Amino acid sequence: QVQLVESGGGLVQAGESLRLSCAASETIDGFSFMGWYRQAPAPGNEPTLVARITPTGSTLYVDSVKGRFTISRDNAKNTLYLQMNSLKVEDTAVYYCKVEGARTKLTIADYWGKGTLVTVSS
Repeated sequence: QVQLVESGGGLVQAGESLRLSCAASETIDGFSFMGWYRQAPAPGNEPTLVARITPTGSTLYVDSVKGRFTISRDNAKNTLYLQMNSLKVEDTAVYYCKVEGARTKLTIADYWGKGTLVTVSS
C-alpha cells in the first residue's frame, strides 16, 4: 500500500511563501491525477481541491490560488510539490495530497496523505 507523507507546513506571515512536499513510499507507475486539497479549521469543513496535475503535466487551480500557487512533481523522487507564494490568512488549513488511480505493481487505488498544517498570520 502506498503511503503519502506531506511536509513543509508551518506558521508564516501573510505575504510569505511555503513549499509543501508529498513523498510517496514507492514508485507509482501511473495515475489519473495528483492533487493538493485543504481543509480549513472550522467544524464540518471537508477537504477541498486546491490544485491538481495530470500525468501529462496539465494543471488545474481553484480561482483563489491562481497566480500564487504552483503544483509540480518530480517523478525521480516520487514527490509532489505545492509552491505557495503571497500567502493569505484565508490560506490557513491542513493541506493534504492525494493520488487518484495510483497504479503500482499490485494495485490501483486512491491514496491520501495525513496532512500538514499551514497557518498564515496577519
